[in-house]
Amino acid sequence: MTQKTITIENKTGIHARPASIFVQTATKFKSKIQLQAKGKTIDAKSILMIMSMGLVKGTEVTIIADGPDEAEAVKALKDLIDSKFGEE
Repeated sequence: MTQKTITIENKTGIHARPASIFVQTATKFKSKIQLQAKGKTIDAKSILMIMSMGLVKGTEVTIIADGPDEAEAVKALKDLIDSKFGEE
């Protein structure tokens, strides 16, 4: 299992467009990928679950991946959050 904690930095947080990009990226990997924030753990391949978390700027999230390509999955999703989803 590989995991990485990161803070959401884009001004608008994770709304519909970034959530969609996040899910599209997560589904490219075979590993089981979860997102942990605000005391909840959800399936990172579900746009509804991500949207329901209300991830705003400053929220700390942990990306957890378990499977054959877990390290690559965590790195790709971390890089996506670091890039602020190309919004800034």
